[in-house]
Order: sequence, then structure tokens, then C-alpha cells
Amino acid sequence: ALCALMEIEVPSNPSTAIVPSAEPGNSSKQITVSGPKRTSQLQAPTMQLTGHEAEVYCVKFHPEGKTLASAGRDKQIFIWNVYGDCENTCVCRGHAGPILDLQWSLDHTRLFSASADKTIGLWDPETGNRLKKFAGHTSYVNSLSVSRHNPPILVSGGDEGHVKMWDARGRRCQLSLDAEQPVTAVALSEDGLKAYSGGIDNAIKEWDLRTGRRTMSLEGHTHSVTGLALSPDGQFLLSNAMDMTLRVWDVRPYCPTPSRNTKILVGHQHGSEQLMLRCSWSPDGSMVAAGSSDRTVNVWDGVTGRLLYKLPGHHGSVNEVAFHPSEPIIVSASNDRTLYLGELD
Repeated sequence: ALCALMEIEVPSNPSTAIVPSAEPGNSSKQITVSGPKRTSQLQAPTMQLTGHEAEVYCVKFHPEGKTLASAGRDKQIFIWNVYGDCENTCVCRGHAGPILDLQWSLDHTRLFSASADKTIGLWDPETGNRLKKFAGHTSYVNSLSVSRHNPPILVSGGDEGHVKMWDARGRRCQLSLDAEQPVTAVALSEDGLKAYSGGIDNAIKEWDLRTGRRTMSLEGHTHSVTGLALSPDGQFLLSNAMDMTLRVWDVRPYCPTPSRNTKILVGHQHGSEQLMLRCSWSPDGSMVAAGSSDRTVNVWDGVTGRLLYKLPGHHGSVNEVAFHPSEPIIVSASNDRTLYLGELD
């Protein structure tokens, strides 16, 4: 299990990552603690990443697993090393509003960001330069999803109620779909031909991106949908909602379950802040995770729906949890301005 997270002194240097230490004033010192056998190449079983100046809303591992990106209310994207001292290697600045979502590009060399400044940014994570700005939304851009295969398609969801499709090679919006209510979460299908959107009307809508028509509505949530994630095999959709449930939906063309809702997972919380808590799958689809307003990281068995881990340590709402692409490591982003990297059993 993830090691218990200690409250430790936060340094003034934003590029410093903390290895928990039992000695005050020696916060960067690594210590040997007897305990379970190590399961990852992290420098310590738990690493705290500090440097953000406000709430951290989103975090994503690079698909190769050596770096990760985080962003939030301070309008900055931080790039971090996953291993060693977890140094902050780059900061991307340019958005005029909080950053609400991040996605790595199809070729893994660039980073997309969704912002409350009504734009989407494309960034070079090595130099910190913004390469493109995608404009077209008329309110907050709440969510992004990038295609898994060519052509490189980008889908975004906005507070004005539109789902927009972009060709990532250009800057212009290729298609705009009216969801009629603010869109808080989007996801692309495995083949990139369909998009899923969730919003404050509680329903998840499926859109055919070739025709622009809505083809299906997934009903069951009783409050706003805050996160969507497609399973690694592309057959199931995970949703998080303010009704304090995660749901798994069968999105295969021919589904044996009429409602398509195959699982309901509980254990996490949504608070009065009504934050956009996200959700994610492990790379092999065996586990799912979500943040929680009760300041815990929650991980479930993706097959049985059993809650496997409820991990404390953060001092504010946990907004997003992501799985490492190849090691049993998770990362969490919180309103307490920090991120935690930790290894699982």
C-alpha cells in the first residue's frame, strides 16, 4: 500500500521535491524505513512535489513514464521528473486563467492545455514555449481528449455548452456540437470517430463526429458529471459524478446490457465546492481511480468494483489521480497545492 504521508516542511524553492524525512530541517534527506518490499524505481515509496502557488487541478504522466505534467489555478504547467529527486524541469506560462485539464499529444512530444481563459494551448514541454493557441470557445474550456490513432484529433468541452473538434495539425475548429448545457468532461472513442460528453444535465452523450449527430445518451447519474475516461481497450467508459458514484459503461456497438451501466463504484466524496474531480484507468484496465473532496486517493478493482485503497496524506481535495504507464505508481493532484507520487503493492 502507499506509505503513510507525513506532514513535512515545504521549501521555498519551487523546483525541490521532498522525500519524507523523520528529521526536522533535513527535509530533502532520504532515509531508510523498514517496511514492505519496494515495488517501483521511485527514490522513496512516497514523494511530495511542491512548487505550485495555488490549487492543482490536473496531472498526467508522460506516456513513457519518465516525466509528468501538472497544472491548476496558478495558470502554470509544471513538468517534473518522475525518478530521482523529482526535479521541476520546466514551467509553461501564458494562459490568462486557471488551467483545468491537460493531455499529451498523439506523438507524445507536445502538451495540450484547457483553460478558463476560453482557449486551448499547445506547448513544448522542453522549452516551455506555447506553440499554438486554439480559440473558439466562448467560456471556460473544462476538458480535453486526444485521439489514440491518426489523424491527430482533439476534442474539447466548454462551459458555454459546446463540444468542439479540432485537427491538432491546424488551429481551426472542424466541428461544433451543441450539448445545450455546460460540458464538464469529454472523451474520444478508440477509433476517434465518436466523442462522449458529460455535463451539468447528468447525462453522458455520444456523438458521431462524421455526421455531428448525437447517437446515444447514457442515463443513470443523478448529478453533474465531472470526469470521463475511456478504458485502455476502448470498450468501456468510466464516469465520475457529483452523485458520489463512479460508473462503468459498456460502449461497444452491440451491448448485452440494455442500460449499458455495468458497474457502480462508491467510496469517494464530492463536497460543496463542486470541483471537477476526474477519474482514470490503470494501463491494463485492472484498476480505476478518482480523487475525493475528503482529501483521499481512491483506487478500485476495475473488475469487481471493490475499493482497494483509500489513501490519506493530502490537506485539500484530491482533484485528479493518474496511473504510471508501466510501474505500480500513482500520482495525485490536490487543492493543497501539492502532488504526491506513491507506489502501490
